[in-house]
Amino acid sequence: MAKTLKELLAVLDSYHLNGDSSIVIEGVSDDSRQIKKGYLFICHAGVKSDGYAYINDALTKGAVAVLSDRDAGGLPVTVVTVPDSNIAMQKLAPHFFDYPADKMTMVGVTGTNGKTTVTHMLRDIFAAAGHKTGVIGTIHALSGDRELPVRNTTPDVMELQTLLAEMHEDGVKYIFMEVSSHALALNRIAGCEFDIAVLTNVTLDHLDFHKTFEEYVAAKTLLFRGLKKDKARAVINADDKSSAGIIVVTGAPVTRYGQSKDNDVFPLKLDLHAKGMELVLATPKGEVGLSVATTGHFNVYNVMAAVGAAVAAGISLDAIRAGFSAFRGVAGRFELVENGQPFTVIVDYAHTPDGLENVLLSARQIASKRLICVFGCGGDRDRGKRPLMGEIAARLSDYVFVTSDNPRSEVPEVIIEDIKTGIGVRANYSAITDRREAIGEALAMAGEGDVVVIAGKGHETYQILKDKTIDFDDRQVAREFLKGKWQA
Repeated sequence: MAKTLKELLAVLDSYHLNGDSSIVIEGVSDDSRQIKKGYLFICHAGVKSDGYAYINDALTKGAVAVLSDRDAGGLPVTVVTVPDSNIAMQKLAPHFFDYPADKMTMVGVTGTNGKTTVTHMLRDIFAAAGHKTGVIGTIHALSGDRELPVRNTTPDVMELQTLLAEMHEDGVKYIFMEVSSHALALNRIAGCEFDIAVLTNVTLDHLDFHKTFEEYVAAKTLLFRGLKKDKARAVINADDKSSAGIIVVTGAPVTRYGQSKDNDVFPLKLDLHAKGMELVLATPKGEVGLSVATTGHFNVYNVMAAVGAAVAAGISLDAIRAGFSAFRGVAGRFELVENGQPFTVIVDYAHTPDGLENVLLSARQIASKRLICVFGCGGDRDRGKRPLMGEIAARLSDYVFVTSDNPRSEVPEVIIEDIKTGIGVRANYSAITDRREAIGEALAMAGEGDVVVIAGKGHETYQILKDKTIDFDDRQVAREFLKGKWQA
């Protein structure tokens, strides 16, 4: 993939070159830690750090050129000055890697909740159909069964193109990617044209970044505005309030899914139980009966989204059925923690009002006695959702333990006070700042037939505090408390 600097810069509209354009560029990165001999180092001011502070580090590691949108000083290498280094990076990254997204079928899944589950359902469906797949999302990046290292939960354009290039080299044919509102608003998906776009839902989240709900919806809409109009497909949750506006703006044919018979994909039969579901769906290709190892009404929508996308891609109903037979759920998504105890323990990533409500409603369906909820809200994030989540937890649970999530730079007790404003004086709850202690108290309270939901962190194996990040896994903590008292 090596290119001369002149070849690489051909995609830029405007730049000033100080140095030799014939030098060979062996790699491109905006992270000085990734720089090797022969690389171009792209300088830009990031959210947490300024790339200009790492120029000398990049040069020490072998960078032969630097791209910048401000005066980088007298450097001993070729310097390219551009009006905006972020925009330049969005053009250079896919060009350097020869546009790997164009060589694979790209399936983008966006929405507030359900993205991870849908991408993993699709992975199993397409694998059952005999295709090698790649997954890029919150939990990990997978090329086939091989996990690839990632720097960010939502890859920036440089990291994304690097991942896509490696997956293409591995022989991957289909990519299932979680496409966040941040990625869309910041154009981190530059160089990617999606063949299928899936909308799960749009509910309150990320207003610390988007400022208004309308801006948040507009960001999600970008995925559907940008579809390849000649051959792309849109798969949309028609029961979501934002779906009508998104359907209007996309030029691609739409597969609608939802509860009513007016949709292309809808349930004919449904049986939910504690450890899974059996359902029959109507699809444009006919009826398909499925047995799925996850439960909850919100997961019925995730199943319909995956089936709609698979049908739109031409996957057979037999492969869809086989894919769901292989599906074993997703880490931290309505995940059961079992150690022989006579009550149910569920760990879920729910960290939005809608997500928490969906999980608690589903848990209520399988609880023969009490529903106990443990949750908190993240620091340095949208404060407006905290009282909303407090109200939801108090309304749907018999007892609530309000605790810390990832407080980050905020004081945990302040976050908890925000949550308590939505709980109300009559609710049964305790506020315990230490998350481990809160989980322990909830499990000690639980008895036969109860359900304990530990919400907010799901698959995460860490907790972000003000001055450090510590090891913390809700599932492991729950097992530690259950061990000894209850023997599997």
